[in-house]
Formats: sequence, C-alpha cells, structure tokens
Amino acid sequence: MADGAELAADKHVRYIVTVEKKKDSFESLVMEHIRLNGAYWGLTTLDLLHKLHAVDAAEVVDWIMSCYHPESGGFGGNVGHDPHVLYTLSAVQVLCLFDRLDVLDVDKVADYVAGLQNEDGSFSGDIWGEVDTRFSYIALCTLSLLHRLHRIDMQKAVDFVVSCKNLDGGFGAMPGGESHAGQIFCCVGALAIAGSLHHIDRDLLGWWLCERQCKDGGLNGRPEKLADVCYSWWVLSSLIMIDRVHWIDKEKLTKFILNCQDKENGGISDRPDNAVDIYHTYFGVAGLSLMEYPGVKPMDPAYALPLDVVNRIFLRK
Repeated sequence: MADGAELAADKHVRYIVTVEKKKDSFESLVMEHIRLNGAYWGLTTLDLLHKLHAVDAAEVVDWIMSCYHPESGGFGGNVGHDPHVLYTLSAVQVLCLFDRLDVLDVDKVADYVAGLQNEDGSFSGDIWGEVDTRFSYIALCTLSLLHRLHRIDMQKAVDFVVSCKNLDGGFGAMPGGESHAGQIFCCVGALAIAGSLHHIDRDLLGWWLCERQCKDGGLNGRPEKLADVCYSWWVLSSLIMIDRVHWIDKEKLTKFILNCQDKENGGISDRPDNAVDIYHTYFGVAGLSLMEYPGVKPMDPAYALPLDVVNRIFLRK
C-alpha cells in the first residue's frame, strides 16, 4: 500500500471546522460567493465521517435561512447574494442533513425552482436565463427532496436531458455539447430521479466512464486530461447508477485519493502534493464512501447525500 494508505478522518474533521472559522483566510475569501455550496461540501463530509455534531446545528440553520429570498423562494450563495438554483439545492441538502426542512416554505421554494423550467423542458439557473444540464439535475433533485416533482413537466425535462446525449454514450451541457464526467453525473442523476434510466446505453456510457481511469489510479473528466480527486465522485456515482462500477479498479482509485491527503493538517487536494480545499476534501471522502471505505457512511449516488438521510426523507410516512 502507498504511504497515505489510511484515511486521516480526525484531521479532515479538524480542517473543515477550522476553515469555517477563518473568515479572513484566502480560501474563505475566494469562496465567499459560493459559501452555501461550501457549507454543503463541508457539512456533508462531517456527516459521512460521523462528526456532524462538531458544528452547532441551530447556528448553521439560522445562517442558511439568512441566505433565503422570501420574495422569490430561492437561496443566494451567501447573505445578500442573488438567488440561484445552485445554492437553493445546497440549502435544501444541508437542511436535509439536519432534518430541518420544517423551516422552509416548501411550496414557495418549489415554485421558484419549477418557475425556471423553459418551454423545451430545460431549466435556467436563475432569472438571467443560462441553460445547462446541471440545472436540470439540480431542479429535479431539489424538487424530489421536497416531494414536489409534480410541479414540473417531467416528460419535457427528461426529453431535454436525453437530447444532450452524444454518440459516445455521454452527455454534454446542452445539445451537441462535449461529453464530460460532471455533466454525465448531472444527466444520469436527473434520469435516475425521473425513473428514466432506460434512455441510457449502459455499456457504451460505462465504457466511456471506465476509460477515465488514468495510470495513477485516479479518474479524469474527459479524454487526455489529468486525474482529479473530484471525478472520484462524478464518475463513480454515474457508474453505480448504471450498474457498471465493477469496470474500474477500486483499489488503485482508493490509493490515489488517500495519496492526495494532507496527513499533517487535514484536507484532500485535487492531486498528490497540491494545496487542499473543501471541495476536493468532500469529493474525495464521497468517492471513498461509494467504494464502501471502512468508517465512512454510505452515500446515495443520485441525491449526493448520506444514505441514511435520503432514507429518512423518502421512507418517513
């Protein structure tokens, strides 16, 4: 086994809790506009490592709600920032972690998301109209977690995602867009939530995805690119949803992720010996979760939340 053959869980927990408190650090400043996303990455990592209690739940929920825009029903990336579906999903996911969806006006949030569906079935990210298959996934995921999928035209939503499928089996950001592992996760996740995975050629897409494994064991997002820890999530989750995860070498991928750890100060980087950040720490731990790494809670590949959280939402009567 490689040097970093064990997950330094306690150090990662300390790193996440410390980053949150250093408001004037470089990392905090460059993430200011997406702080709600950062909260989702960090808090979900804590939950996967059985340490969600390391933060004050009431304080987190209060801050999340301070990013809410009651007039539109959406959430901004930080206090005073404009609403967008990206941050709205992160807010809903964090509230799911703490079992606090009760603080939401669920119908108002659902109206905001559903109101961004376009005539062709696609979704805009906000009132300014950018269209991307990321937003299709985000809309379906948010509405499903809120039990409000009936608010949209599901058939049109599925048809738009399917129209972004390419000859290599993958999916792009829009019709004709290049296949990319991140967009593939969004499209496969959206189709999984919609119960429409039959539109996917599982062998063709599975082949494209397993070809993302590089010689160092890591996964890349497109052909000829370097491996990056974050694709441990985007590629693995997609392979799990189409039942082809056995086509990659999990042991080599596990070693790659563990070698990207800062074993002294905590955190995980994109590749070995680079600077760590919250984003890659989350996706590294999430990737290990998908490979059933000991001591890490299992993840739901479609909803990007711990399995026990998803079960609580959908199995509670």
